[in-house]
Amino acid sequence: MLETAPMTEAEFSAYCREKGLYPEQVEAWRESCMNANANAAEQDKRSRQERKAEQKRVKKLERELQRKDKALAETAALLTLSKKAEAIWGRNDEDD
Repeated sequence: MLETAPMTEAEFSAYCREKGLYPEQVEAWRESCMNANANAAEQDKRSRQERKAEQKRVKKLERELQRKDKALAETAALLTLSKKAEAIWGRNDEDD
C-alpha cells in the first residue's frame, strides 16, 4: 500500500501486474486503512465518554458512602450517649 502511494497511474498498473494484484484490491486496502483511522478516532471518543461516565459513577458512590459513614457515626454517638445517660441516671420507666 505504501509503495503504491506516490506512483502514477501507469506505474501503479505496472506494479500490480508485476505483483499479480488487481488495482481494485490495492484500492480496497487503501480504503480500509483510511477507514481504520476513522474507526480508531471514533473508538477513542467512545472510550473517553465511557471513562467520564465511570468517573461520575465513582464520585456518586463516594458521596453516598460518605453520607452513610456520617449517619453511622451519628448513630454510634447517640447509642454511646444513651448508654452513658443510662449509667448515670439509671433506666427510665417511660422508656419501656
